Amino acid sequence: MSQVFEGYERQYCELSANLSKKCTSATILDGEQKKQKISEVKAGLDDADALIRKMDLEARSLPPSVKASLLAKLREYKTDLNNLKTEVKRISSANSNQAARDELLESGMADAMMVSADQRGRLLMSTERLNKSSDRIRESRKVMLETEDLGVSILQDLHQQRQSLLHAHNTLHGVDDNISRSKKILTNMSRRMSRNKWIIGSIIAVLVLAIILFLYFKLTH
Repeated sequence: MSQVFEGYERQYCELSANLSKKCTSATILDGEQKKQKISEVKAGLDDADALIRKMDLEARSLPPSVKASLLAKLREYKTDLNNLKTEVKRISSANSNQAARDELLESGMADAMMVSADQRGRLLMSTERLNKSSDRIRESRKVMLETEDLGVSILQDLHQQRQSLLHAHNTLHGVDDNISRSKKILTNMSRRMSRNKWIIGSIIAVLVLAIILFLYFKLTH
């Protein structure tokens, strides 16, 4: 047999015996003492349920040869636990009749207080919702103003960028005009230099020819 199962089984048997004694003592008590004893028994029943579940899980995890006998024993413990629950219900039912009579005596005042408290609660909730709505409206207005300021700032930046682009375009256009004029001036200067070269060459050729003719006539005569 599983040692774990045996541990759970030993705890359950001790708890079951203790609960049986408490049920017996609860039947001879009255008032608050009886309520307290029933509360203790109900808490013990929850612990017993937990032990039953643990034993069930442990038994189902064992080999089939061991599991069958443990599940049979577990059914007996479940029957015992159900008997304890039935006994607690019977004791609680007898106690609840007296509690119901006491409750009826206080129901009128309790209902009036509950209605008043409910009205105050609804009023507080309405006030809170109104405050939250006002906060959301203020927050939305703040966001709208911030968005508007951001839009104006973006438009101003775009305008400045447009002015900068126009200025750059005009500057480039002026530079292009200056380049065109400089190109024309250089072309004219090149043409003048070429023309001057031809003129100088012609003058040199004429001088050379004149010198040659002068020397020829001087030597022949």
